[in-house]
Amino acid sequence: MQNNPIQIVPLNPVIGAELHGVDLSKPLGDRTLAAIKQALLDHQVIFFRDQDLDPDSHIRLAEAFGELEAPHPILPQVESHPQISILENDENRPPEINVWHTDVTWKDKPPLGSVLFSTDIPASGGDTIWASMTAVYEALSPSMQKRLEGLRAVHSIASFAHSSNYDASQNMEKMAEILKLYPPQSHPLIRTHPETGKKGLFVNSGFTTHIEDLPRDESDALLRFLYDKVKTPEFQVRFKW
Repeated sequence: MQNNPIQIVPLNPVIGAELHGVDLSKPLGDRTLAAIKQALLDHQVIFFRDQDLDPDSHIRLAEAFGELEAPHPILPQVESHPQISILENDENRPPEINVWHTDVTWKDKPPLGSVLFSTDIPASGGDTIWASMTAVYEALSPSMQKRLEGLRAVHSIASFAHSSNYDASQNMEKMAEILKLYPPQSHPLIRTHPETGKKGLFVNSGFTTHIEDLPRDESDALLRFLYDKVKTPEFQVRFKW
């Protein structure tokens, strides 16, 4: 078991840090795992360089954070480990795959997060950007924060329908079955982190369809305003794999 000290290097003042001095392909000791979990709470997204994960170690790492989600109903999967989804992007795929989103908010109980491992990296490009929804919320005026408090938004997996990136999403019978299993869900617009106590926005342009109890034009306008806020570079971290 590893219990070596971890070096934490913040990538900016708002979100993101690189962690050095740990081999994720091996079992983690209690002290190492506790340090990793605290770094995730402190920085919201954490990165590890020069790792070599096989599917077994990938699953073991994810399980250290809690019970795993069921296999994704649309994304292709690693055959031997169906809870690992395969994400692909190249010049032949339409830009719709790059829509900003928060993973799996269309479930009644969205997951803590995702564990990503890159295996095929282009010579340039292919970066991924994360945004701090806590920083976005804290940058809003007190009157806007009050306006959003108590509102709820609907999230749906239906945005996958007709996507040319995935076979399942182009099959309307299959999508109908998936929507029966995962009907649209209502979530608070503002959520409070159960461990840090910090508030953050909980909407995203990938799966949020509308804000409940508002006329559609008001809902659309308010969501556009919030989505534009997320685009502020100071609230983001860009990671070059």
